This record gives sequence, C-alpha cells and structure tokens, in this order.
Amino acid sequence: MRYEDVYRQSIEDPEGFWAEQARAIDWHVPPQRILEYTDPPFRRWFAGGLTNLCHNAVDRHLAARGDQLALVAVSSETGTTRKISYRQLHREVNTFAAALKSLGVGRGDRVVVYMPNMAEAVFAMLACARIGAVHSVVFGGFAAHNLALRIDDAKPKLLIAADAGMRGGRVIPYKPLVDQALAAAVSPPPHVLIVSRGLDPDPAWVQGRDVDYAPLRARYEDAEVPVEWLESNEPSYLLYTSGTTGKPKGVQRDVGGYAVAMALSMRAVYDVGPGQVMFSTSDVGWAVGHSYNVYGPLIVGATSLLYEGLPTNPDPGIWWKLCADYGVRTMFSSPTGIRVLKKQDGAWLKKHDLTALKWLFLAGEPLDEPTAQWISDGLGKPIIDNYWQTETGWPVLTLLPGLDLKPVKFGSPGLPNLGYKLRVIDEVTGADAAAGQKGVLVIEPPLPPGCMTTVWNDDQRFLSSYFSHFKELLYSSLDWAVRDEDGYTFILGRTDDVINVAGHRLGTREIEESVATHPSVAEAAVVGVHDALKGQVPVVFATLRQATADTPESAASGMLQCVVDQLGGVARPARVYVVNALPKTRSGKLLRRSLQALAEDRDPGDLSTLDDPGALDECRRALERGPSGGA
Repeated sequence: MRYEDVYRQSIEDPEGFWAEQARAIDWHVPPQRILEYTDPPFRRWFAGGLTNLCHNAVDRHLAARGDQLALVAVSSETGTTRKISYRQLHREVNTFAAALKSLGVGRGDRVVVYMPNMAEAVFAMLACARIGAVHSVVFGGFAAHNLALRIDDAKPKLLIAADAGMRGGRVIPYKPLVDQALAAAVSPPPHVLIVSRGLDPDPAWVQGRDVDYAPLRARYEDAEVPVEWLESNEPSYLLYTSGTTGKPKGVQRDVGGYAVAMALSMRAVYDVGPGQVMFSTSDVGWAVGHSYNVYGPLIVGATSLLYEGLPTNPDPGIWWKLCADYGVRTMFSSPTGIRVLKKQDGAWLKKHDLTALKWLFLAGEPLDEPTAQWISDGLGKPIIDNYWQTETGWPVLTLLPGLDLKPVKFGSPGLPNLGYKLRVIDEVTGADAAAGQKGVLVIEPPLPPGCMTTVWNDDQRFLSSYFSHFKELLYSSLDWAVRDEDGYTFILGRTDDVINVAGHRLGTREIEESVATHPSVAEAAVVGVHDALKGQVPVVFATLRQATADTPESAASGMLQCVVDQLGGVARPARVYVVNALPKTRSGKLLRRSLQALAEDRDPGDLSTLDDPGALDECRRALERGPSGGA
C-alpha cells in the first residue's frame, strides 16, 4: 500500500480509518462511537468501548503463543538474564495484581513505580493495568524532591520500589530516596512495596508502611485475578514531564486509543509482528520505555528485550551482541547513545552477526547527520529517525518501513505519521510557512489516538500549555521546523532555544549540526549567552572523539570554520570550550539551560536529573580556564 493513500485516508476519513485499526485489539464491548469531538480540543476515541491493556498485552496471546518468549530482561550490571514466556508473564502479573489488591489498590487508584529496567517493573505496570489502577512510573534513582512532587500530584495509594539500582557497577540504593521523598510529600501513600534485588543488604524498613514483596509473591503465586474492563477513555497511566513553572505536568494517557495506536505503530512504523523481537534501549521510566519496551511489543505478540546497563559495559559491543543473541529485528535507541559509541572503536560494530537486524530507529532528540551517517556506514543498516514527544506517546514524524518505506533523508525524521495532520506555521501570523521557511510545528486537533488526553487533574494547564499559542486552535509542539519541497520535515530545536544575535534568529540545532560535521567532534551543545553588544552570542561546548589527533585548540578552530562555511559569519560562535564530558539527564538529554547558566555566571538550577555531576564541574572548570578557541 502506498503511504500517500493510507495517510490521506487517515486525515480525510479519520473515523473510518481508526475504526479499521481498532480491529487489531480485543474489545470486551465494541466501541459505540469511534470519535466524540464536542468539546475541542478534548476528544474521546472509541467511546463506549470496554477493553484492557493487560489483556491485550498478555492474556489474548496465551492460546497461540503461550510458550513464546514475551520478555527477555538482561542486566549487564548484575550479570543476570531472565527469559519469560507469555505464560510465565501471565502468572507473574496475576501474582503481582493479587499483591496489589491485598494492599487495597483498586480501579482508578494511582500507583507510583520507582524501579530500574528489571522484569518486576514490567510485572508491576501490567498488574496495575489488569486491575484498572493508574500507574505512574518514575525513573529509578530520580531525586527525592522530584519524586515527592510527583507523589503529591498523583496522590498514589501505593508506591512500588526496588531496593536499589545499579549504574556502571555502582549500587544506587533507592530506599533512602523513597524515605526522603515520603518525608517531604504532603500526600504520601500508606504503603511502600519493596522488591528486593539483594543489592541493599540492610535497608531501613518503616514498620507498618513498608511491605516486602517476596512473601506476598509466595502467598499469591497461584492467584487468578480477573481483568477489569475499562471504558476506552479511562486513564491508563500518568507520565510526568518537566514544565515551565517547575511543577511537572502529569501527561494522562487513555486505554483504548493507546492500545490501538501501539498496535498500528508496531506494524506500520517499526515493522514488528508476532514472534519477532524488538530491542528498545530506553528506560521504562520514559515515554519510549512505556510504549516500546512494554506495551507495543506485547500487544502485537512480539518479544521485548529489556536491558539494564550502559552501552559500553562490559564492552562497546554489548548492544550488538544482544541483537545477535536474540535475533533482534528492530532496535530503537537515541542519538545520544549512538554518539557515546561514536567515541569508541568503530570495529565493535562489526564483531557480531547482525543478519536478523533490519532497522535501527533513533529518537528522543534531534539526530545530527554526521552521527546518522557514522552508524549507518558502520552497521550497513537503514537508520530511521523519528520525532515524537512524551505527550504524543508514539511518533509524529517518521518513515514507515512496515507500510511503504520512503527514502531516508539524514537530518529529517521524515513525513507525517498516520493520523497526524501537521503544519509548519509562522509564529507571528499563523500562516502556513512556505517550503524552506522556518516555522513552528503544530498538529491540527483532534489529536489522534495514543496522544495525551489532558494534564492530570488540570484541564486548564492542558489548554494553556499546548493550545493557547495561536489564534487558531492548534497543538503547538514548541519546536521550530522547516519542511522541504518533498514534504520532509526537519526539526531545528525548541522555540525557546533560539539565539538572537544582533537581530538574527539562529536555532541552536543549526549551529550544533554544523559543529558536528567536524571529523574530530563526538558531541556538541550550543547555547546562547548574553552579550552586551549583540544581545546574545552562540557558545559551543564540545567533546572530541578518542581517536582524534587534533589538539583542543585546532579542533576548536576547525569547528568555527565549519560554522562559517555552512551558516555564514553571523552564526560564528563567540567561544568554543572543548571538554571531556557534557552534562546530561539520566535519559540522555543535554542540560543546555544549565550550561547557559554557567556561562552567564548564574545558578545552573535543579540538577536532580543530572546523570554525572562531574560533567557539569568539568564545564565549570573549562569556563574558568578560558575557551579553547573563538572570538
């Protein structure tokens, strides 16, 4: 089928299109109406239909593929591997669901899950879905203050935590963080369910509040917990994302629309079906982890490979070894992960048999062309960028190899995904931007199934955060974009990441792309720094590839020349700082605002999500030493 024909149907006849897609999942009661849209931009997909995410991810596969692997949980941190069939997954989820019910958790109750990439995190999520509870997964090891904020917003009936996580061989005890968060929270849950991995030999238990999962698992190992059938638009989970006010936004997802979107995206986008293997390197605490570590692969009867560990441990070939060992068909990672590997010997890409691997998808941040070219050349596999947000739950821009693969254009995540009516518009006039003209990427409502339904307990914030930026009712992605004559969209960076240099508006992404074309550069971050004469000037922080013979000074000079050659003198960075590491969150996003604050001698702000505090200190010392090149 031609992409153009299917896309046109999804936009011109959305009810007919989505009615057809809804047949891919099981309904206890079929939808009475495909779309209710009487209160824009709020909408209700598959209204009146009753279904359940856990049933669609587990139960319905038992007859045909009960003994097939559903989940392979590999930890290079603990040196363990767990292979779990659909039948075993069903048993573990029923046991976990019985434990939840014994602690008073029921339909509509919120449950905060604070765990790393371990099998029990998946059991917990599916158990919540089974009984109609609303899970909110918080990245394991997240700072106590941020955990407390999420607890107070969700007001959970229960918090589930691992005793500890590991990163780079270092044990990170979770229990002290949980205790601090609950002490600070206004609405702490009555119970904390602890899943021990044996990593924290002496956790401090709070009598009457903390519950050990091990005896509950033994007690309920034969339990059968019936599925709770939910109306399609009831909440399935909350996933918190940072907000401009400092208070995180609880992105609320539905049940039926999300299940249908997952089924469609697994087939059309990721080209994965029953019995095939998908490997997403994301953490379950992020949007990709929810959609493509857990729900997406399981809903279509595939095998999900769940990995806990670094991409370089025990060696930089670990991802590719896993692909070879388990016959991975589609892998999903991030540009940051690939840039980490780019600093290593490229020979690691060739050490394992990747015959089964068909596609490598990258998302989570803009994919620069040099990184895309490097991994494409190294693997000899198609590299498919895709663009989406926590709020959308599945790709907005992508290519669709499972339907009709269009040519890859490095630097672009591709074409509008099915169901997304996209425009690039002028930020001032709201008029559609011409091909090659920069504008803001927007989505015409109603948002397709799978996207957020609202902000938890705050419809007004949903409206003000996403639909109040233009006179016309449009969802703003808050991302700059440009569309070429072939309809491919290129993301240029956040609308609030614009550098205004002497009246010239420059996107940080544009300059980063140019800097990254220098062969010695492994990764670069560009920030706008206040300048008394020009308003702002671009400043570069960059790491170099290990194999480079360039000195920091010669590399900096080369970066400057790359920018001048590609963007002109007006975009020439004022300063370049060559550093050993760039500060990132645990999900791999660069902390550009913190770098900007450091460069302007301001407080770098909340660093609770920082993966390696030493990286920020390294940049601070570089600023004290002075630039490697520039002005």
